[in-house]
Amino acid sequence: MDSLKTGIDTLFLLLGAAMVLAMHAGFAFLELGTVRKKNQVNALVKILVDFSVSTIAYFFIGYTIAYGVQFFDNAGTLAAHNGYALVRFFFLLTFAAAIPAIVSGGIAERSKFNPQLFATFVLVGFVYPFFEGIAWNERFGVQAWIAQMFGVPFHDFAGSVVVHAFGGWVALPAVLLLGARHGRYHRDGGIAAHPPSNIPFLALGAWVLAVGWFGFNVMSAQTVHKISGLVAVNSLMAMVGGTLTAWLAGRNDPGFTYNGPLAGLVAVCAGSDLMHPLGALVTGGIAGVLFVYMFTCVQNRWRIDDVLGVWPLHGLCGAWGGVAAASSACGRSAEWAACRSARRCSARSAGLSWRR
Repeated sequence: MDSLKTGIDTLFLLLGAAMVLAMHAGFAFLELGTVRKKNQVNALVKILVDFSVSTIAYFFIGYTIAYGVQFFDNAGTLAAHNGYALVRFFFLLTFAAAIPAIVSGGIAERSKFNPQLFATFVLVGFVYPFFEGIAWNERFGVQAWIAQMFGVPFHDFAGSVVVHAFGGWVALPAVLLLGARHGRYHRDGGIAAHPPSNIPFLALGAWVLAVGWFGFNVMSAQTVHKISGLVAVNSLMAMVGGTLTAWLAGRNDPGFTYNGPLAGLVAVCAGSDLMHPLGALVTGGIAGVLFVYMFTCVQNRWRIDDVLGVWPLHGLCGAWGGVAAASSACGRSAEWAACRSARRCSARSAGLSWRR
């Protein structure tokens, strides 16, 4: 029975890894549809090569930093327990590789290829795993300190903060450092419009990302017995909420409409295992409005040439998701405390003693 359970868990996580791997095709097509035609081939090649460099960096360095695990044993040892440890690496790699894919969208059309690959290696091999290990493996004692200070540890079920906010906030200084694309902003205050070059490809990328996101969120449980339909429905509701509010706030603009579901899904990752579906709908809806407003503000008022809007989409919506998850966690803690108090009162009135 243990062998069957391990095999099922391995298959479950492998399917999740494949779904999140497919999301990288979504990143590629989203960028392809947004950049100008002369940069479309570059966008396609860049995402694939970025993923390959990420794999090398994470296999040899990053995964060890985050989880203290290395893969230099013999093949027979690695294949133990149906190779679950290897598949878990594959699954978490697809999360790590999302960081350079996010950054790529912000600095599109003006970053040099080789320096970007070097930055990818550093981010995935050294920087991201440090934060990943803190949040998801209780490394370096930070989670224990947070729990001691605030009563509960930091909670991010599927990466609103750990993956998306991290990627978005890393992208922001890169965008500022590289500056705007040539001719984007004029000295007289004018702005040269660079509309999406291919709406069908942009829409395809958004759809691939949205479908793959259910692997990103639901299969973050990592074992079958921990799978939750609540996570799936919350992801759906946040996606719908983000779509509708971005469509309304963006006045039917297709670029905003197709980024709306992504904003909602980014925001719900952290608390998808805690929220009520109505809370997820509201969380996604707020994220959709936040993206539209901040993308417009960043591009037109602050004149920051974030091509795909990765700072508003991932950085800000991811941070909002962390806040929403914390609110949900506090709500659950309050419910638990009230329930515990009520049980104590009932026990006392019955002349009984009740303890946890």
